[in-house]
Amino acid sequence: MTRQALIAGGGIGGLAAALSASRAGWDVRLYERAPAFSEAGAGVQLGPNVVKVLHGWGLQDALARVAAFPHRLQVRDAVSGRELGVLPLGALALQKYGAPYATIHRADLHAALLQAVQSRDNVWLSLNSAVSAYADSGREVTLRTEAAAVAAPGSASPRPVESAPLLEVEGDALIGADGLWSRVRQQMLNDGPPRVTGHLAYRAMLPQTSLPARLRSQQVTVWLGPKLHVVHYPVRGGEWLNVVVIVQGKVAGDLQSWDHNANAGDLQHAIRPTTGLLRDLIQAVTDGGYRNGPSWRLWPLCDRPPMTSAHQQAKGRVALLGDAAHPMRPYLAQGAGMAIEDAAELGAALAQALAPAFDVPTLLRRYALNRWQRNARVQARSLRNGRIFHAEGPLRWARDASMKLLGEKLLDLPWLYGATPRTL
Repeated sequence: MTRQALIAGGGIGGLAAALSASRAGWDVRLYERAPAFSEAGAGVQLGPNVVKVLHGWGLQDALARVAAFPHRLQVRDAVSGRELGVLPLGALALQKYGAPYATIHRADLHAALLQAVQSRDNVWLSLNSAVSAYADSGREVTLRTEAAAVAAPGSASPRPVESAPLLEVEGDALIGADGLWSRVRQQMLNDGPPRVTGHLAYRAMLPQTSLPARLRSQQVTVWLGPKLHVVHYPVRGGEWLNVVVIVQGKVAGDLQSWDHNANAGDLQHAIRPTTGLLRDLIQAVTDGGYRNGPSWRLWPLCDRPPMTSAHQQAKGRVALLGDAAHPMRPYLAQGAGMAIEDAAELGAALAQALAPAFDVPTLLRRYALNRWQRNARVQARSLRNGRIFHAEGPLRWARDASMKLLGEKLLDLPWLYGATPRTL
């Protein structure tokens, strides 16, 4: 008996869920509210724990074509410029964890997942389909959307269809992968909007040839300063550089419109206390952005407290995945990673539903039980890292001393990178 999964959201988490569920033998119908599948211009770090999942799904060659594989991670003091610690990556990460550490443009990762999903003959993709509500009868779940476009299995792009004011579709399970402002979550948990962190992320990406040679880089570099930090790393095979500056402050406007125009002057003011080399990089990125089209974008950061139970990730025939379940601050670089891990575990659970002895609600609860504690740990560690990264006074001095003394032992995370999620 073929089961049908309904997925709300066509971002990285939603496409990963669609791929994993289809590999588990389910028919999949995915609904994305945007008129086209796309991702914002930003980079993503993928630890070995995540790369192992992508390799398990057959995406090794696709990843190798578009990602960069930095040889090390370096932590530096943003004020003095001195090195605080180093974590070797490259071949050592591959040897220790069975997969490399990768850095990639979000759009390139999204495109690789989309291509893999479109190659499946049991996945239907609907665009311009905003989820409005669902109903879980216990026997099936009914999703209500506004529909305007659909892609048939295996097709390269969505084709127009006759639109209807509302579309209702029945399935055996609903997966809410509709992000930070998830409507599925609000109906399932009714726990209000995410919280505003008071942290702002300035993001830019540009060809490394736009930068002076001394500012180009093939490693992950993290600069730690009072009430701010900067991270930059290569993407697109090392040809582009992704730069993120996170400071503390507020932004005006609608928080759900998370991609805002940035004022380069505000950014320059925020990094004024930092070392000249870092200020030179920010100025060069600003100048290069003007020459190449895109400039800095400003994203206000929101999150939720760490999860406290499996109930927050699944209820009946409905489950949450990625930012819909556990939005986190970016200080462990695992937001996309946890969504991909969720998708792998979801596929492993759904595969068992093909046997008549297992009912869907039980398996979705098993999925949640297997995921919530790890997600909560990553959320909590991300919060802790944010306090450490932006530390002032005695905490900053203690951080720097510990980093100088222990270095690699503090930066390496076997509990995180050594995990081996199940893939089908």
